[in-house]
Order: sequence, then C-alpha cells, then structure tokens
Amino acid sequence: MDKITIRTDDQAVKELSDVDLQMKKLVEIVGDIEVKMRPDLFKSLVRSMIGQQISVAAASAIFGRLEELLDYDITADAFFETSHEQLRSIGLSARKITYLGDLAEKVHKNKIELDKLHEQDNEKIIKQLTSIKGIGKWTAEMFLIFSLGRMNVLAVDDIGIQRGAKWLYEVDKSERRKILIDKEPIWNPHLTIASFYLWEVVHLDFERKYNSIDEIQGGK
Repeated sequence: MDKITIRTDDQAVKELSDVDLQMKKLVEIVGDIEVKMRPDLFKSLVRSMIGQQISVAAASAIFGRLEELLDYDITADAFFETSHEQLRSIGLSARKITYLGDLAEKVHKNKIELDKLHEQDNEKIIKQLTSIKGIGKWTAEMFLIFSLGRMNVLAVDDIGIQRGAKWLYEVDKSERRKILIDKEPIWNPHLTIASFYLWEVVHLDFERKYNSIDEIQGGK
C-alpha cells in the first residue's frame, strides 16, 4: 500500500464528523486527503531513527547517502556487511549507528519479525518496537500509521497534532495535550483520520492565517 486516500464521503469520516462538530467543520474545509505511505517496514524504521533530533533536510541528506552506500538495499543483512567507519562517513553519529545495529540484529535474529507485525494489535507492536534501542512510543505510533496503515492510532505527544488541536478547539497551549486525551474516546475508532485532519491544520498554515475555523467558514 503506497498511499491512503481519506475521502469526506467515507463512512468512517462521516461517523467522525457526526460526533464532533469542530472536526466536521475541519473536514468540510480540508476535503479529501491523500497520505503517502512507507510500506517497506525495515526501511521505514531506519528512516525514522535517522531523523530523530535532526532537521528534515539533514535527515533526508543522510538517508540518501545511506541508500547509495547500501546500493539501495536497506536490509538488516546489508547493515551487517557495512562497517561503522562507512556509516560514520555518511554523517551518522555513533549513537545512531548503535541504534541501527540493534534494530538490524533483532530483525536478523527474528526477535522482531517485521513480516508478522500486521497480525498483531497496536499495543503488542509498540511493546516490541520500543524494545529496540532508540525507538520510543512516538516512533512506534508513526510506524503503525504510515507503514502498517492502522486507522485507530492517536499520538498524543505529537507536536503537530497538538498544534492542530489547540487551534481547532481554541484551547491554551498548556491544554493542547489534554484536549487530545479528552477527545480520544469520542473519536474512537477513527483516531488516525482525526490525526490526519489535525496535521492538515499545520500543513495548510491555518494557525498563522486564521484565528479560528469559524473565521475560515465566515470568509466562504
């Protein structure tokens, strides 16, 4: 699955809109959403780990150099055939080399069976992935959404989702995480769809352009 398309006339989107008026307004304004997926599970985890605590531009550059180094064969076996010196030469820190090595080892020894993760529930997958050095809950949640296509995931610690919620529900910055926790049982079982629409608030720069969603609607 290379992409997910969320349409406003999907039953799940209608159900989400029915239980949350503010979300309904956002859905009507944003419209359909197309989301690019990362179906190569090992490669997806590697990319996420490389991107931690560095800029998007730096992460993209390092990942591109890694692809060239491994001849576009980003697998656990390929990592074992690559020296630490080679990995350092493309800009990876010693810590991230250790983290990636732990991932490669666990996959190579079948301690983490990536091809069987789709059979497991979200909590079991998060538990497995967070046993890998350098992978926290947020990275595991992004993996659930963008690699496994799970449609009922809400990463309450994601800053983008928090910013979207702060703007949509007009709460203080100190309340933006709490509003997500409060909304979770209301949005269930369509948490991922809610997340996609809240991310769009940031992507479309609504925070800067408008004080509220009603201001957008009033201008239509």
